[in-house]
Amino acid sequence: VIEYALAQLWISWGIAPAAMVGHSVGEYVAATLSGVFSLDDALRLIVARSRLMQGLPRGSMLAVRSSEETVIRLLLESGTSLDIAAVNSPRLCVVSGADVAVEAFVALLDAEKIASRKLATSHAFHSRMLDSVLEEFAGHVRQAAFHAPSVPYVSTLTGKWITAEDVADPSYWTRHLRETVR
Repeated sequence: VIEYALAQLWISWGIAPAAMVGHSVGEYVAATLSGVFSLDDALRLIVARSRLMQGLPRGSMLAVRSSEETVIRLLLESGTSLDIAAVNSPRLCVVSGADVAVEAFVALLDAEKIASRKLATSHAFHSRMLDSVLEEFAGHVRQAAFHAPSVPYVSTLTGKWITAEDVADPSYWTRHLRETVR
């Protein structure tokens, strides 16, 4: 809501975006500003998304100062149930999952001398811990009206410019909830 209000303030001053990017849930703001869906639909989706997530078991997220390739290798070698929740730069990833799995991964990273920091969050966003709510969320998404974007923005699901086909596909928004932020 704050991001949307701030953008509207800038627009009211005559400063309109030529392109946008919004990290994870921030993409809903970019989509709304771009006319992909109405503010009412965006708010309904965010409320549904938040309610579903809050009903899930608690989890953790951990920022890891390493490449995606290294993090994937360590996840595979450790046999952990963590997922890469975000790739924020070539050398900064976020892993997400159950608290105990995150703690064990911290110990592995410490042994490898890889810096990490636990994020202040209550749940394991963008992880397999969300799988049980994806179909219910898809039902909410199917109730929204979608339009082609009028202002280009970057998809944080693909890391590329959003397409009209992506935004109109309910599976895009359920994948957006579950898969890695790029």
